[in-house]
Amino acid sequence: MVEVPEIPKQAEVLLPATETALIVVDMQNDFVEPEGALFVPEAPKTLPAIRRLLERAREAGVKVVYTQDWHPEEDPEFKIWPRHAVQGTWGAQIVDELRPLPGETVLPKARYDGFYGTPLDHLLHLWGIKNVVVVGTVANICVLHTAGSAALRWYTVVLPEDGISALTPFDRESTLRQVSFLYQGKITTVDGVKFV
Repeated sequence: MVEVPEIPKQAEVLLPATETALIVVDMQNDFVEPEGALFVPEAPKTLPAIRRLLERAREAGVKVVYTQDWHPEEDPEFKIWPRHAVQGTWGAQIVDELRPLPGETVLPKARYDGFYGTPLDHLLHLWGIKNVVVVGTVANICVLHTAGSAALRWYTVVLPEDGISALTPFDRESTLRQVSFLYQGKITTVDGVKFV
């Protein structure tokens, strides 16, 4: 049995709305819907929390960015994972409950990291962003790589634990540990994120 080190958590994190972006990672049909190609059983449970955070972010004028796993038909990643999120398919679409509004940014990506091969860093700089709140799935894959990549670019990372989902409890806890310990991110809840 592996003992998880204590993970520091904050009841409340205050973030300036004009300097913060909400990044919704890969909340797509193939991961969130039971008939999806790579269904994450815990993902649907995060929808109400992510929806609440999304609504508050929009009301506060926080920039909202969606990452979208987006693979060509013969993607080499399908040697690692079953075929999923193929460009233009139902599985690649963002779930209806979290549908982007006109003007919100959707960034298709080829790998786990939302910064890899996308203009995400450029956009965040243009918008004057210093803090990113990261939610979505899968916790120890695309969420972790995107959060880590943000931290390596000196953004402050906030990870609401009830806004992420993983395939196993171990994967979820290891993500919280990595983000808090290695990347000095702030672990809180969706309701603990306060835009000011």
